[in-house]
Parts: sequence; C-alpha cells; structure tokens
Amino acid sequence: MPADPRALLRQMFDAAIASALPAQCLPPHLPAPPRGRTVVVGAGKAAAAMARAVEEHWPGELEGLVVTRYGHRVATRRIEVVEAAHPVPDLAGREAAERILAKVRGLGADDLVLCLISGGGSALLALPAPGLTLHDKQAINRALLRCGANIGEMNCVRKHLSAIKGGRLAAAAAPAQVLTLLISDVPGDDPAVIASGPTVPDPTTFAEARAILRKYGIDEPRAAVEHLEAAMDETPKPGDPRLARCETRMIAAPQRALEAAAAVARVAGVAPLILGDALEGESREVALVHAGIARQVLRHGQPLPRPCVLLSGGETTVTVRGSGRGGRNVEFLLALAVALDGAPGVYALAGDTDGIDGAEERAGAMVAPDTLARAAALGIDAKAALADNDGHGFFEKLGDAVITGPTLTNVNDFRAILLAA
Repeated sequence: MPADPRALLRQMFDAAIASALPAQCLPPHLPAPPRGRTVVVGAGKAAAAMARAVEEHWPGELEGLVVTRYGHRVATRRIEVVEAAHPVPDLAGREAAERILAKVRGLGADDLVLCLISGGGSALLALPAPGLTLHDKQAINRALLRCGANIGEMNCVRKHLSAIKGGRLAAAAAPAQVLTLLISDVPGDDPAVIASGPTVPDPTTFAEARAILRKYGIDEPRAAVEHLEAAMDETPKPGDPRLARCETRMIAAPQRALEAAAAVARVAGVAPLILGDALEGESREVALVHAGIARQVLRHGQPLPRPCVLLSGGETTVTVRGSGRGGRNVEFLLALAVALDGAPGVYALAGDTDGIDGAEERAGAMVAPDTLARAAALGIDAKAALADNDGHGFFEKLGDAVITGPTLTNVNDFRAILLAA
C-alpha cells in the first residue's frame, strides 16, 4: 500500500483521463481518404483536440468546422474551431450549428464527412427547429438541468426541438459517406444519446419527449411545448435511406478509462474492483450504495480484502433543492463522507473527466478519514452543506478540490474509493 493514498487516487484519475485523450485514441480509427472532398465537422468538449489529431494524421486535403466549450480551444490549421456555451446554449453555438449544417449540404457520393463527437455536443449544437428560438431551447435546458432529468431524457427532448440532432445532420449530408468518431460520456455508450446523436438514427419519438416534460412538470416555454405537441417533423429512424452510408466508431469510453485506472492500482499493489461504468441515479443515493460496499470490505473483507479500490463510472444527477453550487461529483463525495462518518483507512476521489463538475471550473474533490473532523474544526456542518447542495463550497473551504483545468476529453464521471490495509 502506498504511503500517500491521495497521490494514488490522483494518479488513477489522471490515467483515466489520459486513456481518452484524442491524440492517443483517435488516429488508429481514421479511414482512408475518399476520392472526393473531406469535410470535418464536430461538437463537444473534445472537439478541438479531436480536430487537431485529425489534422496531424490526415494524409490528404481537408476542411471543416467544429464547436467546443469556451476555454477548450486548441490551435488548428485547416479546421476552424468555434467556442460556445455549455451546458446552456448561446448564440455562438446556434451560429456554429447553422454553419456546420450548411457545410455538409450539397455533397456528393464520393465525398466524406468526418464527424467528431464528444460529451457536451448536444448543448453546443444549438440549432432550434423551425419556429423555435434560442431562448426557447435555453429555457428548456435550464429546466431539465434543475429538475434532475437524466442525460437520456434531456437528449430525447433536445432532439425533438432541434434542426440538427437526432440524425438530422447525417440526413443533410446524404449521399456523402459519414464516419462519426465518438468519445462516449453517457451510460451505456449509446451513439444515439452521445451529443443527442446528430449522425445516427433516433429511436425516440415526439410522444416520449412530451412524456418527459409531463414527468417533471415542465410547461414553459409554450412554443417548445406546442412544437412537441404538433409533432410535425419526426427525426430520422432506423432504416432511413438517408443514413445508409453512415458509420460510427467508438474511440474512447468510460470502461476503458476505468480499466486504465485499475492498471495503476495493480502496479501499486492495490486490488481494483470495477463496480460498473454506467451507474446512474441521485448522487447522494449512489453514494449510500458505495458507502455500503466500502463498509462490507471493512467489516468482512468482501467482495475483496484490503488494500483495494472500488472504481465506478457513469453519470449521476443532482436535484437542486438548496442554494448551493451543486456538482454531482462533489455531492456524491459529501454524501459519502457523511455516510462513512470518518471510517478509518477510507479515501475517495470523484471527478468529471472533462475537468468540470457541474458549472464549476473544478473536476471534483477528495475525501479522507479526517474530512468531517477538519470541517467541524472550521465550523462547517457537512450535513447542512449537503442539504444545501453545496459540495463545491464545502470542499473548497477544506482545500480538497481537485482541479485539472479543461482536459479536452470527456468520458463522464470517475469515482474511486480506496480502502487502505
């Protein structure tokens, strides 16, 4: 067992991120150049880094445009990079989406559209369906974020309020060949969910989108609700001939990131156990389950003896009821710390692999056996902070925030609970 559990946790987190960096994982998946033009488009927090990886390894001519989150730009020569807002879309995202759609129209059968998609792409490709405004989409996004809707629900609604998502981008590119390179940030790695699937068939319907709004009691803005009720232009479905020449390749995913972290643990003499790469649910409830497994290890040496590390990925949610700064990873950690109540030898790290937990420029935080005691010494009530959804404020005051800066990739949340010998 290493002398510094915190350092080992950070090494595992860094290894998970490194496994999904575009410079490493993208080049092996590039196709041969086509007879015609190569047009590169894309969206997501990794889009700019993916574009640069394409430029550095593409043997022929190419052109294109990708949109990424503010602060995620990297230098490119031939592919234009535009920055826009995430998670709530802005005008820059709408204009970029409009230009991307225009770039793929009018292509021929000898042309290739290389589409680079990663987490965050749904908010960044903000092109409202006819009759809707950017304000309508912003309002729906904010409502879905606050009510705790999961990523699948959010993207179902987004697709049916969009002119580019849910296969519409690929349909506009027909008859060109479309190859989509994906970095997955969603539980289950479903290409139809990642960035709302702009180049893959959409199995969801207007009726499902309406049901999601009813489930969460969302009835504004009226223009968006009425658009879903009218159901005038359904998204392309499986078997649509316009998508016959579309292919997707998954180049990075949460499971591979967890396996990279597990390899680091083994080298350090710590046995890893991957609990799952697609865990969902309220952050504080997922934390209770993880705490229960940790206690089982402490008391009974099961499902494996110490030293060991419990690893998991996926995307939890936070239903914001307090006035705190949120963040699903810090909410998980705060709930975990409260549940473990200073259990000896238990350390944890949870963070978003894109470097941004919620709307904060922090990836996540760490927990140690003395977390609650240190908080109490500073006059900080952990249970009150949890009730107020203020995980970021709590860990910031303790100096336990994990800060990476933009990682330029995104394979969703990373959680590691290290149980020392």
